[in-house]
Amino acid sequence: MMRDPEKTIGNIIDKVTVSIVGSVDENDFPNAKAMLPPRRREGIKYLYFTTNTSSMRVKQYANNPKACVYFFNQRFFKGVMLKGTMEVLQDHISKEMIWKDGDEMYYPKGVTDPDYCVLKFTAQSARYYSDFKSENFEIK
Repeated sequence: MMRDPEKTIGNIIDKVTVSIVGSVDENDFPNAKAMLPPRRREGIKYLYFTTNTSSMRVKQYANNPKACVYFFNQRFFKGVMLKGTMEVLQDHISKEMIWKDGDEMYYPKGVTDPDYCVLKFTAQSARYYSDFKSENFEIK
């Protein structure tokens, strides 16, 4: 059993170069996509990602906010799946909060680009895998 889930999982999240993000499509099938790591996290409860407003994933989250995010440490073969909901944010404060220099490469019109939005993931539960064992827990 983990002594400090927030620290253990937070360390995994902070070191990843890829996040696997899950959504549910219009036929109720799971979909997974590799994305850049979260731009911001508040503990392990709230994670913020950038994406294109026009993306298939944004449409899926608008129809069904259920989501999961998976992070793993390949070297030590540890991972965590967070389950919860994904919210699409398009307000200026949220967009400004996670904007970084160089994002113009993806969003040419800058922070006000209508094709730029923020995905806010709110975790409800987790499944952590390490040393050939798994453990489930709720996130408060």
